Formats: sequence, C-alpha cells, structure tokens
Amino acid sequence: MENWQQIFKKSAFRLFDHSAITNFGGHAFTAESSFAIDDALALSVSDGALPVMRLWVHEPTIVLGIPDSRLPHLEDGLEYAYENKHKIIVRNSGGLAVVLDQNVLNISLILPGARHMGIHECYEMMVAFVRFMLRDWTNSIEAYEIGGSYCPGDYDLSINGKKFAGISQRRVKEGAAIQIYLDAAGDSQARAALVRNFYERSLGNETVKTPPPEIRPETMASLSELLQRDITVEMLTEKATVCLKLLSAGIVQEAFTKAEQAAFISRLALMEKRNEPLHRHKSDN
Repeated sequence: MENWQQIFKKSAFRLFDHSAITNFGGHAFTAESSFAIDDALALSVSDGALPVMRLWVHEPTIVLGIPDSRLPHLEDGLEYAYENKHKIIVRNSGGLAVVLDQNVLNISLILPGARHMGIHECYEMMVAFVRFMLRDWTNSIEAYEIGGSYCPGDYDLSINGKKFAGISQRRVKEGAAIQIYLDAAGDSQARAALVRNFYERSLGNETVKTPPPEIRPETMASLSELLQRDITVEMLTEKATVCLKLLSAGIVQEAFTKAEQAAFISRLALMEKRNEPLHRHKSDN
C-alpha cells in the first residue's frame, strides 16, 4: 500500500464536526445516529463523493458489539447500565463493548476504494493519523492488543502499556469507515469497571462458547492521565482538524445531500430495528 499520507494528499476531504450537536436531520443525535451517518457517508463515497473525516461525541453510552448482545443474561446487564445512567446500543461495526461519554472523542475516516485497501491497511492508516495528530505531545504511542482492556484488538493504542483508544471498522459497498475512540479525560478505569460489571451481570454463572474479555480496569487510562496534562475533547477536535488540513488537498464543509439524507434515514431505521429489544427492556423498567 502506498504511503498513508499520499492517500490523504490525493483528495480534498469533507469535514463533519458533530462533537457538540444534539440533533441531526430532525432526529435526536444518539450513538445509533452516528453509526447510521457513517453508513450513509460510506455509501456516498462509494458512489464517488469526497472522502470524509467526522468527529463525534455522545452522552454516556455503552456501545455493544454483536457478540455482547447474545449473552445469556443480557437483561440483567442492561438493567445495570440503566441504573448507572448509561444508554446502551448494539453497533453494526466490529468489536465488543466500549464506553462513550462527553470526555471521549470519536473520529471516523470514511474512504472510498475499500476493495483495494486491506482491512489491516485501513487500521494502520488510522494508527498513523493519530500518531501524527498527537506528535507534539508524545512519540510513545504503540499499537498492539492490551489484555485486560475492553474491546481488545491488535490495534489498541496505548502509552506505557495502558490503553487510551480502540479502533473498529465497517465496510459498506466500496466505502470503508474506520472509527476510533480516544479517551481524552475522565476516569477510564471507572469506564472499564462499568463494562466489567456489565459482563458479569450479563453472563451470570453460565458458560458460553466465546466468553467476553476479562477486564482489568488498571490496564486503561485517559490521555490526560498518561501525558500528565489537561486534555479536552475540544483540544483533540482542533488537533484532528489541523492535521486534516495539513495532510489533505483541502477541506470542504457542506451539508448532507438529499441522497445522503435518505440513506441516513434508511440506515437509522435499521439501527433502531437492531436495538428494539434493548429499548423494549428499558421501557419495561
């Protein structure tokens, strides 16, 4: 694969800063909305639209992977999440449970030509982008699986063995949406304990073929803690935007087209259908 920076330089990028919005397209801006938006944009870049960088933040939410939604006592885990004032959804991209809140910045890079880009190459591009983005603060970011973290994977980002970010990926037609969460601040160990307890409640005393990860909260930390400085979502948003300006052929800020809006509505309906059982449980309590 060509140098990752050359892929950025080939084209201008559309930039969507959704880090401070509360509604989108006439709908409440929820984590379900975000995954529907990324799907709509992946379809659009598939059809020739410019590549995209999107920045997004949500209220306290546990985002489950599909395997998490099949745990034998899921209702008990859901009740625990709601008691702890967290929304909960099942996403349509890979991975397992993660926690989002106002101190977590999510970045989506949505690129065309998925058929010609390997899955690992796309992950490596996001790793390279984040290292470039944080280069003024640290050169100690490593990418390997952090055992004991939630949603462990080969492209966990860590400093001194403590994870602050994880990457997932979804492909729709020829569009690849590479998504990363970055813990800017807040209590990452409390987030990890929340997921650990969710798993304990959802698993009960049963044995399953593919058990959830055993989470050790001490394996996770925020960038603020790791770099010993006050880092905010706003600071990370600014850094990401500046880096996109430096790397790409330009930034275009424009609203969704009618076709993208229609695709968003369609994909949001699919996300809502996927999450009906979770919503139904909440309404019963």
